[in-house]
Amino acid sequence: MVVQIVARQQPSRKMSEGSSHQPKVEANILVLGAESVGKSALTVRFLTRRFIGEYGDTESIYTHNEMVDGREICFSVWDSVYPQNPSLQGCVSEEQLRWADGFILVYSICDRASFNIVRQQLQCIRQLKKRSGVEKVAPVIIVGNKRDLQNGRAVTSEEGRLLALSTNSSFFETSAAETYHGSLVIFHQLLESVRDSRNASKKAVGLKGIVRSMSAVFGRRRTE
Repeated sequence: MVVQIVARQQPSRKMSEGSSHQPKVEANILVLGAESVGKSALTVRFLTRRFIGEYGDTESIYTHNEMVDGREICFSVWDSVYPQNPSLQGCVSEEQLRWADGFILVYSICDRASFNIVRQQLQCIRQLKKRSGVEKVAPVIIVGNKRDLQNGRAVTSEEGRLLALSTNSSFFETSAAETYHGSLVIFHQLLESVRDSRNASKKAVGLKGIVRSMSAVFGRRRTE
């Protein structure tokens, strides 16, 4: 079951004098990872600034609006539940893949198995994209959570960075329990990556259109 939740709109941040209203930006963000790694805690920390340590197994889609420098930002965040069925573990559904503009994959630095699950989910995302004929994979951020529990660390920061480098992803370590700023940076960084990806796609489409137009013109000239 997926529950739709609408968060309160955040107050506007300070705008510079004379800044004009800019078009609304929307992003669908899918949060993935194993059980008990802090996916929901990270998401709710970003949405409400509060830390809540215990969650049930209900899948939720949160809608969150805020104003930044005159631009309305709308986040839709799908806080996924890790499947109990062993045959589905490490997988991402095609519905999730079509819905998402960007991915946040969370593991616990104290749980190596959760790190391996993130690796499996990254592989699954790329396989599904390839199968569906999509050339460009949506932006991905890998997050090592529970950074405050250094005594129980089982995954080094270097391993997280190397996984991100090898999969063309971004990487952060944070503690949803300790800080709101970390979750804010992660979600806003992914938003910027989504916007950059969209702009690159538009430029590529525009260039293809110019090439087709020029080919048509020169093709007509050769036949005249």
